[in-house]
Amino acid sequence: MTYVVTENCIACKYTDCVEVCPVDCFYEGENTLVIHPDECIDCGVCEPECPADAIRPDTEPDMEKWVEFNRKYSEMWPVITAKKDPLPTAEEMDGKPGKLELLSEVPGEGD
Repeated sequence: MTYVVTENCIACKYTDCVEVCPVDCFYEGENTLVIHPDECIDCGVCEPECPADAIRPDTEPDMEKWVEFNRKYSEMWPVITAKKDPLPTAEEMDGKPGKLELLSEVPGEGD
C-alpha cells in the first residue's frame, strides 16, 4: 500500500503534510504536490494533516490512475520537506470538481 495525492490538491497546494512525512517522499509542482509511491512507507501520518482531504490510500477504488500520476510527477519535480503557504486560490478551489485540467506540469521550487 501507498498513499497518493489526488485531484483536490490541485490549485490548493496545502503543505501541512510535508512536515510530518518521516521519509520526505513529497514532491512539489507549481500548483500541486505528489507522493513518490515507491518511497512512501505507508505510515499514514500525512493523510489527516491535509486540510483539503487530497491524500488517500491506494487501496480505495479507482486509485490506480493516481498512483501513476504521483509516480510520473515525483520523478520530474523537486522534493519538498518544509511547510509553505498554500496557494492564494486554496480556499476558493478546495473541493471543486474537475481540477485536473488546471494541473501545471511546471516544477515547484522545492526546498
